[in-house]
Amino acid sequence: MIAIDPETDLTKRALLPAGLRDVLPPEAAHEASVVEALIACFTSHGYDRVKPPLVEFEDSLFAGPGAAMTENTFRLMDPLSQRMMGLRADTTVQIARMAATRLSHHPRPLRLCYAGEVLRVTGGQLNPERQLVQVGAELIGADSPRADAETILLAVEALRSAGVDPITVDINAPLLVPTLLDAHGIDVFSARNLLAAIDRKEVARVSSLAAELGEPDLGICLARLMTTAADWRTSLDRLSQVSLPPSASDVLDRLRSTADLVLEAESELALTLDPVEHRGFEYYAGLGFSVFSRGVRGELGRGGRYFVDGTSGESSTGFTLYMETVMRAVPDAEAAPRAFAPAVVSADARAAARAAGWVVVDALESGVDPDTEAIRLGCGHVLGEDGPVAVGRAGDE
Repeated sequence: MIAIDPETDLTKRALLPAGLRDVLPPEAAHEASVVEALIACFTSHGYDRVKPPLVEFEDSLFAGPGAAMTENTFRLMDPLSQRMMGLRADTTVQIARMAATRLSHHPRPLRLCYAGEVLRVTGGQLNPERQLVQVGAELIGADSPRADAETILLAVEALRSAGVDPITVDINAPLLVPTLLDAHGIDVFSARNLLAAIDRKEVARVSSLAAELGEPDLGICLARLMTTAADWRTSLDRLSQVSLPPSASDVLDRLRSTADLVLEAESELALTLDPVEHRGFEYYAGLGFSVFSRGVRGELGRGGRYFVDGTSGESSTGFTLYMETVMRAVPDAEAAPRAFAPAVVSADARAAARAAGWVVVDALESGVDPDTEAIRLGCGHVLGEDGPVAVGRAGDE
């Protein structure tokens, strides 16, 4: 018989694929409590919780807005149906499917919320993790600035309820650049280098690439738009000095109306505008927004307007919060007080302590030293019939 080194075997079993990790105590409990606080905020506003499956057939998972996630989705064969399936890489696309099918008969607007894990083929530059926890809310079938404002305000309120402060919301117009290209007769494929330069904020290169496409005026317009990103009021002042075609002006008017409603409700909210930002907003069909907190790397969440069927169907809006980032922004959890309960302590005393908010760890053996066992198990108190007593003080009572 071949001897197996248990330490080596355990080490091998502890090795996880890149981008995946174990969440251990007390972080797992803290994350769960923050998730429930966010969901509680959503439900208090009439958003009903749903729970889509982890795996779906490809033809439904990649329909509509899901087309943007095809390159980042794990695929596998269903042994029963022999059809290809995908592990969800984003939850919004599943909510869109549910709204368009099983919940199609429900009155609109339809308010739904969710919490769950997603798995992606690759991680991001700021967050290398591939297994992520998403929490979000979707407002289906309402197309108005007030609906857009509701989702932005809900994201802010939910994050505050979890202890995140301060919060900044950055609003953008993913349709603005495509609208300008269309007004100048340029298709998106021909402008791929131009779009990449806009993403990198290369103002001079944007001007030269537009000139190469035969549209120097477009380059001037885009370059000026790229310099308008700032706090909301400053950005609006700068935008008023940029000459835009009517179709592009309509896009910004919608943003302005939404921002006015947000600031009417939250006058002190830090609100910024970047009209040409569109990275990560590929399937959005209107206003988009990202949520940040000072001193926290990366987005806390992202949202905006989209069509349930991708390019048609119900116009909807919503957002997703990224728990890996949110957890870096919330205060550390306050651990509940822990008490070790010797075997001789009655069930009534244990129940009373737990009802009072104590974590009570029961003894599994009789005759152990209570103080020593309490310290070993991470308890600062020993439970007696009259309640918990600090370790080392049982003899003083």
